[in-house]
Amino acid sequence: MASVEMEIRSDENALIGKWTMHGTQVSLDEVSLRISQLIEKHLVKLGTDPSGWNVLFKDPKDGRFWELSYPESHLQGGGPPALRHLPEADVKANYKTVIGK
Repeated sequence: MASVEMEIRSDENALIGKWTMHGTQVSLDEVSLRISQLIEKHLVKLGTDPSGWNVLFKDPKDGRFWELSYPESHLQGGGPPALRHLPEADVKANYKTVIGK
């Protein structure tokens, strides 16, 4: 596997992971692996939305907010991850208890 890019580029607004099947084995694609590395080693976790399923992060480099979600949640284990940039208005609307506004 190629090295994982540990920062989010300024031109990126969404990282959408996928799962691939190899026989009976499920594998994460490189985007899913990158998302995992970003949330573990680069982004700062701020909290979850009221449902508890979506997680808000902040990029310490540029201050942008990012939401981790699982859009294919009907799949076993919640499905592959997605990381999307959230405008500040959406953060204020969806994460009031997290940011205190």
